[in-house]
Amino acid sequence: MRLGGKRPQKTGQLELRFWGRDDIPRAERRAEEPTARHDSERSGASGLMERVCERANLQAALKRVRKNKGSAGIDGMTADELPEHLRRHWPELREQLLAGTYQPSPVRRHAIPKSGGGVRELGIPTVVDRFVQQAILQVLGPRFDATFSQHSYGFRPGRSAHDAVVQAQRYVNEGRRIVVDVDLEKFFDRVNHDVLMGRLAKRIEDKRLLGLIRRYLEAGMMADGVAMERREGTPQGGPLSPLLANVLLDEVDKELETRGHAFVRYADDCNVYVRSRRAGERVMGLLRRLYARLRLRVNETKSAIDWARNRQLLGFSFWSSRGGEVKRRVAPKALRAMKDRVRVITRRTRGQSIVRVVADLRSYLVGWKNYFRLADTAGIFRELDEWIRHRMRALHLKHWRNGPTIYRELWARGLSSDAAARVAANGRRWWKNSAMAIHLAFPIRDFDALGIPRLAA
Repeated sequence: MRLGGKRPQKTGQLELRFWGRDDIPRAERRAEEPTARHDSERSGASGLMERVCERANLQAALKRVRKNKGSAGIDGMTADELPEHLRRHWPELREQLLAGTYQPSPVRRHAIPKSGGGVRELGIPTVVDRFVQQAILQVLGPRFDATFSQHSYGFRPGRSAHDAVVQAQRYVNEGRRIVVDVDLEKFFDRVNHDVLMGRLAKRIEDKRLLGLIRRYLEAGMMADGVAMERREGTPQGGPLSPLLANVLLDEVDKELETRGHAFVRYADDCNVYVRSRRAGERVMGLLRRLYARLRLRVNETKSAIDWARNRQLLGFSFWSSRGGEVKRRVAPKALRAMKDRVRVITRRTRGQSIVRVVADLRSYLVGWKNYFRLADTAGIFRELDEWIRHRMRALHLKHWRNGPTIYRELWARGLSSDAAARVAANGRRWWKNSAMAIHLAFPIRDFDALGIPRLAA
């Protein structure tokens, strides 16, 4: 569907026509040109906002927002409802963006628990604001990304957490066995708006766009029906936040580069690899000064100068093989978090069917395996596979509940009468029984058939 008319749809999905300069009749365009030119000169615009509002850019932004889905903001509008809203309100929204008068809505406060305790506070924008932010990101992203440090890996096209971990491994294998691991205290909540806007103003000439970004930073946060003002921070949850973080921290990257340091940064996680503790102390002092210029604080409790093998980076840590080569493994903290999650999914008191448990387990393990496939620890993965199967066997016993049912099911699965009777006689001892002969009734191929992925495969 287009604004002002209809056209056949092949996919049944709503298609928007975003009106731009090329859609205005030529006579009307000539009539408005002097005013448009005057407004542009008065605002100091460079045409970036016009690029944000170009049809192709907007269609790409809409597609990305709908693909990402995400929770609704304070207005309750979902990503699937966005196209119809834009079909009716886009001309008004476009006029406000080009005039520099658009006012973002407050974000919805959402707290999620952190694995180490405490909560991470997210700010969920409305889908309209996510759409506008995505359109801005697609214009500013390439403009900034080309100038970012090669040591920065977070939220950049063609770069990933895996790339950062592999590069860190290279540094350690080169003999830089000491790491300066810096953790910033509540980084996304402590970003100073004036400092960030000063960095952006050096690269963005369009005052309308700068003003809009400032308003996004200062948009209130809605919690329990009350809108709270925000004087610092760039809450996680909007498409622009990662880019703004990289813009601010790029100054630190460039200083470390100038001094020839070996480091990797992913968002606010920065690890610098050195050859001695004395060098590490100098680097830590430098980083404290650099972050202080940005009005950021180092979390002294979580930051450290230590052997690289004792610290983790993005869920991974390092270990030395017999030949002395440094390899990758799943960090102990990440391993504990994974086992805690599997325990929740396969908890015998959860009251879910085996089919539902398997579906949840598969969904989690596929993502976990895809991320941690980088680890050089096949033995650990085999142990995890055995542990998961052990829990699933115990869950089956719990579902069968009583001795006669356990005996009947195990015998039907090929277990001998004596073995089935021994297990059934102790039917309430789920965990111990699931480590006995029951594994003959539940061979590995049965779990493969259920679709539970093998981590060691």
